[in-house]
Amino acid sequence: MTKMPPRTNLSGGRVAASKGVAFSSNPILQVKLPAWRSRFVLFVLFVAFVALVLRALWLQGVSTDFLQKQGASRYARTLELPATRGKITDRNGQVLASSVPVKAIWAIPEDVQAAPKDKLVQLAKLLEMSDADLRKKLDSDRSFVYLKRQVEQDTADKIVKLGIPGIETRKEYKRFYPEGEVMAHVVGFTNIEDAGQDGMELAAQKTLAGVTGSRRVIKDRLGRVVEDIESIREPHDGRDLTLSIDSKIQYIAFTQLKEAVEKFKAKAGGIIVVDAKTGEVLALANLPTYNPNDRSVLTGAQLRNRVVTDTFEPGSTMKPFTVALALDTHRVTPSTVFQTAPGKMTIGTATIGDSHAHGPLTVAQIIEKSSNIGTAKIALGMPPEEMWEMFTTVGFGQQPKFGFPGAVAGRVRPYKSWRPIEQATMSYGHGISVSLIQLAHAYLIFARNGDIIPLSFTKVTDSPIGQRVISADTALQMRRMLETVVAPGGTAPQAQVPGYRVGGKTGTAYKIEGGKYVRKYVASFSGIAPMSDPRLIISVMIDEPQGQHYGGPVAGPVFANVAANALRALNVPPDSSVTNIIIPKEPLEESM
Repeated sequence: MTKMPPRTNLSGGRVAASKGVAFSSNPILQVKLPAWRSRFVLFVLFVAFVALVLRALWLQGVSTDFLQKQGASRYARTLELPATRGKITDRNGQVLASSVPVKAIWAIPEDVQAAPKDKLVQLAKLLEMSDADLRKKLDSDRSFVYLKRQVEQDTADKIVKLGIPGIETRKEYKRFYPEGEVMAHVVGFTNIEDAGQDGMELAAQKTLAGVTGSRRVIKDRLGRVVEDIESIREPHDGRDLTLSIDSKIQYIAFTQLKEAVEKFKAKAGGIIVVDAKTGEVLALANLPTYNPNDRSVLTGAQLRNRVVTDTFEPGSTMKPFTVALALDTHRVTPSTVFQTAPGKMTIGTATIGDSHAHGPLTVAQIIEKSSNIGTAKIALGMPPEEMWEMFTTVGFGQQPKFGFPGAVAGRVRPYKSWRPIEQATMSYGHGISVSLIQLAHAYLIFARNGDIIPLSFTKVTDSPIGQRVISADTALQMRRMLETVVAPGGTAPQAQVPGYRVGGKTGTAYKIEGGKYVRKYVASFSGIAPMSDPRLIISVMIDEPQGQHYGGPVAGPVFANVAANALRALNVPPDSSVTNIIIPKEPLEESM
């Protein structure tokens, strides 16, 4: 039988040839989903495609810089290029502080964890750490940790040879001080970041520090530099600093001070040597001191720069200023006589006295014998305002401008509040406080024919301009009086220097504790050498000497030994034919 082809119904659907049934009527083939859902799916796909296109445009166009930065942060690094700190030298070019290259050892803890245990033990030994301390540092969840700073180069090379993944080195500098404890309080020191912390290291931080540089590099996963991209900023090394200090005179001053402190079992001591021509500080030393190359154990007493930061009652070293004012205002002459008998004097309800009853004394003898009563009588004949102006003009009670950190102002009360007894005691150095550097600075008016110039811790090239305080005649008269102090009849024959005419003034004062005077003393001496053409001012302070406590026998010999050696070191010709020192068996004790 011949098969008939499928027929098509009137509606266009195919019909089964055998039964005349349309294919679409088959329940299996029948479409049950609504037509709108297919359209919805098609719309969603279109929207997603558009979103992807827009996202691609955003990433490739608008966010290009951001994405590049994010990518670079994974492999690019900015390395700091440290600048070398400037050297510090003395006035003759001798190095007092220099920077030595060392290495900082740092780690990426995550990368070090898998290192062999034996290598970690060797690492701890090279770093001078215990295994527990090293493990504690490496257990950090940070991506960067310092293991040790300022490691010597040879040690750092041994650490690199261990080949431990994640252990890296970084170049840095460590400060070295060739003069050690001798120059400690002048030069100061830096911290582990190479920033000045004390002394001239701190005072000249901006000059010495320089400016660090930086460069961009590409590092691999282990932190190794694989490509140098660019130099962002070149490092600029710090400038060298030339101090006014003379290393030879500094050593002389330090050793003489140390001998005196040890001899008298003193609590502390200080000394300063100033060039009277230029105002340059040639030496400054303190005891106790410290070694700036090893600061593992430091105390406050060692760090204190007593010459600059500590104040004390100067005692009789103030008398020349009172007498100079009276001479300069023509109230007295060197030969004017004052009656000091019977050795005591009552002012209001208080009584002052001399160590010995002297009777009538000229003004010159009042300085030579260090009479409190004679000085007080001179002072009470002058207005308090004039004395106050004299004290403040030479720097007492004023904030020093030496360019040195920690300098204190001391204390001089306003003259309007002075009572007669206070005016009297301040005239001979009680009820007033000064630092040793202020005292040495003030003595410039006697050495420089009446004017005063600033002090300097850096080398001076131009002659400074002075400020007139007293006349040149008054300054000359005062030098003659100060010269008698070191003569056999004065309070400091121990301060004589063979071959040189010298002079100065002793000081002995009680210390104040808890607002009251106690039987503890500060012995001092401020002197000038040589007298014919003053070159040096030397001020010495010994804190709480035991046994002997007067300025003459305690501080006087320090002045003499330093002056003798320093004048020879400076090639200052002798100005005296006297080579034998005459010291009485019982030198005159100064009044306190």
